Amino acid sequence: MLTHSEKPHQSERGLYLGDLVYGANDGIITTFAVIAGAAGAALPSGVIIILGLANLIADGISMGLSNYLAIRSRLSFQKKQRKIEEDEVRDFPDKELEEMRVIIRRWGIGEDKVESVLADITGDKKRWVDIMMRDELNIFEDAIEFPWKHGFMTFIAFLIGGALPLIPYIFGVAADWQFLIAVISTGVALFAVGSARSLVTSARWFRSGMEMFLVGGLAATAAYFVGGAVKVLFGIDL
Repeated sequence: MLTHSEKPHQSERGLYLGDLVYGANDGIITTFAVIAGAAGAALPSGVIIILGLANLIADGISMGLSNYLAIRSRLSFQKKQRKIEEDEVRDFPDKELEEMRVIIRRWGIGEDKVESVLADITGDKKRWVDIMMRDELNIFEDAIEFPWKHGFMTFIAFLIGGALPLIPYIFGVAADWQFLIAVISTGVALFAVGSARSLVTSARWFRSGMEMFLVGGLAATAAYFVGGAVKVLFGIDL
């Protein structure tokens, strides 16, 4: 039970934080990579908008659905393993009791107290199975009720993050400034969202921000030069 000085590790507000951060990161990087490749090939602004928006919607849907399916599959696996463990506790109690004794001894409980601890644990079947799931199978069950919400949050974050590099093209900024503004806004967004990763990881915010900035920059640079190289190699005249 939590005391007044303790806080839960994961609040309702933070439940979707990982989905938002990683969805936004992927949205920014993939969309800007498309823009950079198109800019490297000197494609018209209209074409860049079409390619960027098509990528934004298609990849956003893919990311959201992939996250949803991954979570649902993980929960299904955990549920199946729990059912197996519950059946074993019911059908093979002696075997499961012995396995529980091994776990209790592993905790460092003295031999003279093993049986009393065992009786206390096995008196509650749910708690017994909970411990077997964690300490025997090394499965830490997710407290997720609605996987579709995580997929939806990923999709929304991907759309918002991925839309940032497209802003100068969509709002008709002068052609000479479009790519430069896209580069600057993307760099700032990558660092900001990358720094936010520190909220869901143990990494320091500045290091997380710089890592994402460099990763995004590398992807965009590669896309830019590939776009230019493809145009030259295949003699594409636009």
